[in-house]
Amino acid sequence: MSRKTARLTVDHLAELADPVRSCLFWELGPVDRSRLDEQERIAEKESWLSSTLRDWGSCGRVVRVDGRTVGHIVYAPAAYLPGAAALPTAPTSPDAIVAATAWIEPGLRGGGLGRLLVQAMAADLVERGHTAIEAYGDTRGRTQGCVLPAEFLGSVGFKTQRAHPTTPRMRMELRTALSWKDEVELALEKVWGVVRPTQKATRPIGSVRAASGD
Repeated sequence: MSRKTARLTVDHLAELADPVRSCLFWELGPVDRSRLDEQERIAEKESWLSSTLRDWGSCGRVVRVDGRTVGHIVYAPAAYLPGAAALPTAPTSPDAIVAATAWIEPGLRGGGLGRLLVQAMAADLVERGHTAIEAYGDTRGRTQGCVLPAEFLGSVGFKTQRAHPTTPRMRMELRTALSWKDEVELALEKVWGVVRPTQKATRPIGSVRAASGD
Protein backbone atom coordinates (compact mmCIF):
# COMPACT_ATOMS: atom_id res chain seq x y z
CA MET A 1 0.00 0.00 0.00
CA SER A 2 1.46 3.36 -1.09
CA ARG A 3 1.17 6.14 1.52
CA LYS A 4 2.28 9.65 0.64
CA THR A 5 1.66 13.16 1.93
CA ALA A 6 1.29 16.35 -0.10
CA ARG A 7 0.53 20.00 0.49
CA LEU A 8 -3.16 20.72 0.95
CA THR A 9 -4.65 22.58 -2.04
CA VAL A 10 -8.14 23.73 -2.98
CA ASP A 11 -8.42 20.79 -5.38
CA HIS A 12 -7.98 18.38 -2.46
CA LEU A 13 -11.02 19.78 -0.65
CA ALA A 14 -13.37 18.26 -3.23
CA GLU A 15 -11.90 14.83 -2.46
CA LEU A 16 -12.67 15.06 1.27
CA ALA A 17 -15.91 13.70 2.69
CA ASP A 18 -18.79 15.82 3.96
CA PRO A 19 -19.07 17.47 6.42
CA VAL A 20 -15.27 17.70 6.61
CA ARG A 21 -14.87 19.91 3.57
CA SER A 22 -17.55 22.34 4.80
CA CYS A 23 -16.32 22.63 8.40
CA LEU A 24 -15.67 26.28 9.26
CA PHE A 25 -15.31 25.86 13.01
CA TRP A 26 -11.84 27.42 12.92
CA GLU A 27 -12.03 29.67 9.89
CA LEU A 28 -15.02 31.78 11.04
CA GLY A 29 -16.53 32.91 14.33
CA PRO A 30 -19.82 31.34 15.53
CA VAL A 31 -22.05 34.17 14.28
CA ASP A 32 -20.58 34.21 10.78
CA ARG A 33 -20.78 30.40 10.53
CA SER A 34 -24.44 30.37 11.47
CA ARG A 35 -25.38 32.57 8.52
CA LEU A 36 -24.14 30.13 5.85
CA ASP A 37 -25.79 27.09 4.30
CA GLU A 38 -23.75 24.04 3.32
CA GLN A 39 -22.87 25.19 -0.20
CA GLU A 40 -21.87 28.59 1.09
CA ARG A 41 -19.72 26.91 3.71
CA ILE A 42 -17.87 24.91 1.06
CA ALA A 43 -17.27 28.07 -0.98
CA GLU A 44 -16.08 29.93 2.12
CA LYS A 45 -13.71 27.08 3.00
CA GLU A 46 -12.20 27.21 -0.47
CA SER A 47 -11.86 30.99 -0.23
CA TRP A 48 -10.17 30.74 3.19
CA LEU A 49 -7.69 28.14 1.93
CA SER A 50 -6.87 30.14 -1.20
CA SER A 51 -6.23 33.35 0.72
CA THR A 52 -4.19 31.63 3.45
CA LEU A 53 -2.02 29.85 0.89
CA ARG A 54 -1.43 33.18 -0.83
CA ASP A 55 -0.77 35.23 2.31
CA TRP A 56 1.00 32.79 4.65
CA GLY A 57 1.95 29.78 2.56
CA SER A 58 1.30 26.07 3.03
CA CYS A 59 -1.33 25.56 5.75
CA GLY A 60 -2.10 21.87 5.57
CA ARG A 61 -1.17 18.41 4.40
CA VAL A 62 -3.16 15.58 2.88
CA VAL A 63 -2.33 11.89 3.04
CA ARG A 64 -2.96 9.77 -0.04
CA VAL A 65 -3.22 5.99 -0.09
CA ASP A 66 -2.72 4.38 -3.49
CA GLY A 67 -3.32 7.76 -5.13
CA ARG A 68 -6.54 8.55 -3.25
CA THR A 69 -6.87 11.37 -0.68
CA VAL A 70 -7.98 9.78 2.61
CA GLY A 71 -7.12 12.41 5.22
CA HIS A 72 -5.82 15.87 5.95
CA ILE A 73 -4.51 18.23 8.62
CA VAL A 74 -4.91 22.02 8.73
CA TYR A 75 -2.60 24.42 10.57
CA ALA A 76 -1.97 28.18 10.56
CA PRO A 77 -1.18 31.11 12.85
CA ALA A 78 -3.99 31.94 15.27
CA ALA A 79 -4.83 35.14 13.36
CA TYR A 80 -6.06 32.98 10.46
CA LEU A 81 -8.27 30.87 12.74
CA PRO A 82 -10.67 33.24 14.53
CA GLY A 83 -12.98 30.41 15.58
CA ALA A 84 -10.43 29.36 18.20
CA ALA A 85 -11.20 32.49 20.23
CA ALA A 86 -14.48 30.90 21.39
CA LEU A 87 -12.69 27.98 23.08
CA PRO A 88 -12.27 28.15 26.88
CA THR A 89 -8.49 27.65 26.84
CA ALA A 90 -7.79 30.32 24.21
CA PRO A 91 -5.70 32.21 23.30
CA THR A 92 -2.84 30.25 21.79
CA SER A 93 0.70 31.16 22.89
CA PRO A 94 2.17 33.92 20.67
CA ASP A 95 5.05 31.74 19.43
CA ALA A 96 2.91 28.76 18.37
CA ILE A 97 1.29 27.72 15.12
CA VAL A 98 -2.18 26.21 15.65
CA ALA A 99 -2.93 22.66 14.51
CA ALA A 100 -6.62 23.24 13.91
CA THR A 101 -8.11 19.97 12.78
CA ALA A 102 -7.33 16.65 11.15
CA TRP A 103 -9.40 13.85 9.66
CA ILE A 104 -8.74 10.31 8.47
CA GLU A 105 -11.23 8.20 6.55
CA PRO A 106 -12.93 5.99 9.18
CA GLY A 107 -11.97 2.66 7.63
CA LEU A 108 -8.26 3.60 7.68
CA ARG A 109 -7.98 4.91 11.23
CA GLY A 110 -5.56 3.26 13.61
CA GLY A 111 -2.96 2.55 10.93
CA GLY A 112 -0.57 5.43 11.59
CA LEU A 113 -1.88 7.88 8.98
CA GLY A 114 -2.68 10.51 11.60
CA ARG A 115 0.85 10.29 12.96
CA LEU A 116 2.19 10.61 9.42
CA LEU A 117 0.24 13.85 8.95
CA VAL A 118 1.56 15.26 12.24
CA GLN A 119 5.12 14.39 11.20
CA ALA A 120 4.64 16.12 7.85
CA MET A 121 3.24 19.21 9.58
CA ALA A 122 6.11 19.32 12.08
CA ALA A 123 8.76 18.88 9.39
CA ASP A 124 7.23 21.69 7.33
CA LEU A 125 7.09 24.09 10.28
CA VAL A 126 10.65 23.36 11.40
CA GLU A 127 11.92 24.06 7.89
CA ARG A 128 10.07 27.40 7.98
CA GLY A 129 11.64 28.40 11.30
CA HIS A 130 8.72 27.83 13.68
CA THR A 131 9.39 26.46 17.16
CA ALA A 132 6.08 25.17 18.55
CA ILE A 133 2.66 23.83 17.63
CA GLU A 134 -0.43 24.11 19.82
CA ALA A 135 -3.78 22.38 19.44
CA TYR A 136 -7.08 22.34 21.32
CA GLY A 137 -8.07 18.84 22.36
CA ASP A 138 -11.47 17.28 22.99
CA THR A 139 -11.61 14.92 25.97
CA ARG A 140 -15.17 13.70 25.38
CA GLY A 141 -14.22 10.84 23.07
CA ARG A 142 -16.27 12.04 20.11
CA THR A 143 -15.37 10.65 16.68
CA GLN A 144 -17.04 13.51 14.81
CA GLY A 145 -16.40 17.22 14.95
CA CYS A 146 -13.69 19.73 14.12
CA VAL A 147 -11.71 19.57 17.38
CA LEU A 148 -9.03 16.89 17.63
CA PRO A 149 -9.30 14.21 20.33
CA ALA A 150 -6.97 15.02 23.22
CA GLU A 151 -6.01 11.35 23.40
CA PHE A 152 -4.74 11.45 19.82
CA LEU A 153 -2.75 14.62 20.44
CA GLY A 154 -1.12 13.06 23.49
CA SER A 155 -0.22 9.93 21.51
CA VAL A 156 1.73 11.93 18.91
CA GLY A 157 3.76 14.07 21.28
CA PHE A 158 1.61 16.97 22.49
CA LYS A 159 1.62 17.84 26.20
CA THR A 160 -0.99 19.78 28.15
CA GLN A 161 -0.26 23.51 28.14
CA ARG A 162 -3.49 24.66 29.81
CA ALA A 163 -5.72 22.06 31.43
CA HIS A 164 -9.50 22.00 31.02
CA PRO A 165 -12.15 19.28 31.64
CA THR A 166 -13.27 19.15 28.01
CA THR A 167 -10.97 21.34 25.89
CA PRO A 168 -7.34 21.38 27.05
CA ARG A 169 -4.83 23.38 25.05
CA MET A 170 -1.88 21.16 24.17
CA ARG A 171 1.60 21.94 22.87
CA MET A 172 4.47 20.31 21.00
CA GLU A 173 7.90 21.95 21.26
CA LEU A 174 9.83 21.53 18.03
CA ARG A 175 13.40 22.29 19.16
CA THR A 176 13.81 21.29 22.81
CA ALA A 177 14.94 17.68 22.34
CA LEU A 178 18.59 16.80 21.91
CA SER A 179 17.60 14.31 19.22
CA TRP A 180 15.36 16.72 17.30
CA LYS A 181 17.56 16.94 14.18
CA ASP A 182 17.44 13.18 13.72
CA GLU A 183 13.73 13.13 14.57
CA VAL A 184 12.95 15.59 11.77
CA GLU A 185 15.16 13.78 9.27
CA LEU A 186 13.36 10.56 10.08
CA ALA A 187 10.01 12.30 9.61
CA LEU A 188 11.14 13.55 6.23
CA GLU A 189 12.18 10.04 5.28
CA LYS A 190 8.71 8.77 6.13
CA VAL A 191 7.03 11.62 4.26
CA TRP A 192 9.21 11.65 1.15
CA GLY A 193 10.52 8.09 1.06
CA VAL A 194 14.18 9.02 1.52
CA VAL A 195 16.42 6.15 2.64
CA ARG A 196 19.54 6.48 4.79
CA PRO A 197 20.84 2.89 5.06
CA THR A 198 23.84 3.74 7.22
CA GLN A 199 21.96 5.51 9.99
CA LYS A 200 19.95 3.95 12.76
CA ALA A 201 16.26 4.79 13.00
CA THR A 202 15.32 7.02 15.92
CA ARG A 203 12.11 7.53 17.80
CA PRO A 204 9.17 9.03 15.87
CA ILE A 205 8.23 12.64 16.49
CA GLY A 206 5.41 11.53 18.74
CA SER A 207 7.94 10.29 21.33
CA VAL A 208 10.09 13.42 21.50
CA ARG A 209 11.35 14.04 25.03
CA ALA A 210 12.66 17.25 26.52
CA ALA A 211 16.42 17.71 26.86
CA SER A 212 16.05 17.16 30.60
CA GLY A 213 15.06 13.58 29.87
CA ASP A 214 11.51 13.66 31.23
